[in-house]
Amino acid sequence: MNENIFKAYDIRGTYPTDIDENIAYILGKSYGSYLQEYLDKKKCVIGHDNRLSSESLTKSLTKGLLESGINVIDYGLITTPMHYYSRYKNETYGIMVTASHNPKDDNGFKFSFDPLANARGQMIEDFKKYTLKGQFLTGNGLLETRNIKNDYLNYLKENIYMGEKKLKVVGDAGNGVTTTIIKEAFALFPNLDMKYICDENDGSFPNHHPDPAVEENMEMLKQEIIKEKADLGIAFDGDGDRIGIVNELGEFVMADKYMIVAIRDMISKVSNKTFLIDVKCSKTLIDEVEKLGGKIFMSRTGTSFTEASTKENNIPLGGELSGHIFFNDRGPEICSSIYAGLRFLEILSKNDKTFSELLTGIPFYYSTPEIKIPVKNEQKFIVVNKVLEYAKEKKYQIFDADGARINFENSWALIRASNTGPNLTLRFEATTTIELEEKQKEFTDVINNILKNL
Repeated sequence: MNENIFKAYDIRGTYPTDIDENIAYILGKSYGSYLQEYLDKKKCVIGHDNRLSSESLTKSLTKGLLESGINVIDYGLITTPMHYYSRYKNETYGIMVTASHNPKDDNGFKFSFDPLANARGQMIEDFKKYTLKGQFLTGNGLLETRNIKNDYLNYLKENIYMGEKKLKVVGDAGNGVTTTIIKEAFALFPNLDMKYICDENDGSFPNHHPDPAVEENMEMLKQEIIKEKADLGIAFDGDGDRIGIVNELGEFVMADKYMIVAIRDMISKVSNKTFLIDVKCSKTLIDEVEKLGGKIFMSRTGTSFTEASTKENNIPLGGELSGHIFFNDRGPEICSSIYAGLRFLEILSKNDKTFSELLTGIPFYYSTPEIKIPVKNEQKFIVVNKVLEYAKEKKYQIFDADGARINFENSWALIRASNTGPNLTLRFEATTTIELEEKQKEFTDVINNILKNL
């Protein structure tokens, strides 16, 4: 087993090179044994996305689980948020077979050991050691198949309070697993005039890569917004837990901007006025929350970490630049992109302003998108540590909970190791283009020099 498939908050790799049916079987045996031996669980839930390898991997995973003696409830082809909801309904833990927004040849496993979020940090390390040791329980678990769709649709209907304003909306399912539920979900609300693109269930993702945090993946949606003269465009990633937004002008809106829309709407209605963001988010969001009288809780990146912190601290809204949005002010929080999309439409349905108008009056900063630099998995943390050493020698102000977010008076730079692939992730922001370019060049040069000496 390639130990590098164990990431910071899931197991992920290329199929069938890193992850195959045998790996899935071993992980099933290990996970089922671990739940019984350490967490006193007698059952778990499973589900899978629509990637071409997911069904086969799930079959082998299930075999391993059952042979550990644990009982299995299989919800079949579902989105990751539907899997989260099944964990909530059954008051137990489970595994979702998915590689989220990764390329089509990847696959993996999101799994949990507590009710807060997916496994993370030391939980992953402990499970990896247990798995590699290979001393599993044996038994004959029972398999039950169920359907979570109606319960999930009821959850959406009961926790969305749509206004009367009619809205024209384009949904881009990216050919991911949200294609199996999206039309029924939005049809619950008669004020929505929906148009869909990339809505065929196809795990080869033939139209574009299913990552709505990357603007180039939103070009089809932008064009459709202009063509249809729609009020909003909403895109979903491969497994349905990340959202992307295009406004009525056909402009891509980054997650740290549309979080402002949600916080402006929410802040007077909640008692806890602290909001969670990850290290990649813009100072625009920080400035706006402080102007509104709220506070910022900055977290390391990674949905398992940010979701757990949102729940642990009873924070009403948390989010990441990647498009994970945690609405924690109504009902159970299950990191659903469909639910998040409906919450933004709820705000629009009760407002005379357009989505772009809802974002007026915020500070402007020049910023880069996420910049990815390919680096070997075994080297990426070494590079980040050396960047931290450089910043400390320069006596820069550093936030180091997740790589290095280096703050200056009029700018900031972020250098961190990707949790999901062999990359460094960089982002820069400044009040002027000159300073933006200066900071980007400074740290890019530092990284290049480090890489030359490795």
